[in-house]
Amino acid sequence: MHPRAHRDTIHTTMTKPYSDADVFPDDLLPDGPAEADYDGDQLARADRQALRRVAGLSTELADVTEVEYRQLRLERVVLVGVWTSGTVVDADNSMAELAALAETAGSEVLEGVVQRRDRPDTSTYIGSGKARELRDIVLSTGADTVICDGELTPAQLTALEKVVKVKVIDRTALILDIFAQHASSKEGKAQVALAQMQYMLPRLRGWGESMSRQAGGRAGGNAGVGLRGPGETKIETDRRRIRERMAKLRREIKDMKKTRDTMRQERVRNQVPSVAIAGYTNAGKSSLLNRLTGAGVLVEDALFATLDPTVRRARTSDNRDYTLSDTVGFVRHLPHQLVEAFRSTLEEVSHSDLIVHVVDGAHADPIAQVNAVREVLAEIEAATVPELIVVNKVDAATQETVLWLTRALPGAIFVSARTGEGIGELRAEVERLIPRATVELRVCVPYDQGGLVSRVHDHGEVLAEEHTPEGTALRARVGAALAAELEPYARN
Repeated sequence: MHPRAHRDTIHTTMTKPYSDADVFPDDLLPDGPAEADYDGDQLARADRQALRRVAGLSTELADVTEVEYRQLRLERVVLVGVWTSGTVVDADNSMAELAALAETAGSEVLEGVVQRRDRPDTSTYIGSGKARELRDIVLSTGADTVICDGELTPAQLTALEKVVKVKVIDRTALILDIFAQHASSKEGKAQVALAQMQYMLPRLRGWGESMSRQAGGRAGGNAGVGLRGPGETKIETDRRRIRERMAKLRREIKDMKKTRDTMRQERVRNQVPSVAIAGYTNAGKSSLLNRLTGAGVLVEDALFATLDPTVRRARTSDNRDYTLSDTVGFVRHLPHQLVEAFRSTLEEVSHSDLIVHVVDGAHADPIAQVNAVREVLAEIEAATVPELIVVNKVDAATQETVLWLTRALPGAIFVSARTGEGIGELRAEVERLIPRATVELRVCVPYDQGGLVSRVHDHGEVLAEEHTPEGTALRARVGAALAAELEPYARN
């Protein structure tokens, strides 16, 4: 069989990459003069251009008693990805993450396929021939939605929908949908709405001629000489309204940012160190915050369970106060619309004194998660903030994985937020890394200035304290602003 005959096959397993012997058994390989016509690159091309079924992604229910209920509330989806670089394991991990995102959004994954290509097709993402094969898969599974593992252009979305005849969305739209479901605060809802409109504006389209209707001339009323004309089409009207709504949302988010900035400035004035907990989505950041502070924030085994940042106060063993902030999780290829819309929230990370970077130790590829998070940190100008790597979920990780991560992430702290393992070591390391007050002084504060003594205890480090007839004698380290207020009571 000639190699070109295998170009349009669909592989049904993903256990290992295909070798030459798998595709062409020895008794079918050409020999003699025919070998001169054999193009070895065609083997790689056959594998690159084929749609391969991804094993283990289906989430169909085995219990048929629940099927009718689930079909009423869940979209039935087929996942499709283009594998352009990396290993087959990387491709499988990417599709598994897409399946988890789809399930988080409330969908039922019926099938997952991957195509090996040098780059996505500029027209239909997977090519016209593979789009028709995808249509057959959609028909056989009864799916009503196709989700692509990448950000598609408006033209790609339209062209692929015309072939598969069902709704097509991309990875960006899926993540935006999850954010819309999980946002609870006013600021979070406004940020998600802005990100969705930024994504939707260039993709706005309609069916038939409904979006090209015009209102103008006589249809628009007798507006007078020079004011009659074709007017706006419906799609132009919709775009204008979206732009007006986006401008209003930006103003609202800007006003909310002022409140956040005021609170941050108050912490800076009082020299309160801030620690931001950042990391990949579902790495256990909220669980870690609860373990460290007893915050009681929502913990759920789902992607992007936390969208609204939570700030809690904590205290070191030597009575120094600092704040811990739980932030939105990151993900590979985090949509730039979200980064832009959530910039005021993500500033909690870029303005912190220390980033506790939480890594899921039980994930299939934790190093890829670390790299993805660091890319986003660089995008929000937080790459220069001191970083402490914390590998979470060690109770669910294998011993081999822990040993490998110990070598791959030197200086990391290994913990389990669920069992409490390593939490004491983490607290000690955070206390060591957060900045200390810089000014050491001796003062005698009158008893009628008890509030000032309380602030020294809250925002400084008390080294010695004695009650004298004149007042409270202190030897302490404090910040520059508090030191200036204590200057009148200085003593030698």
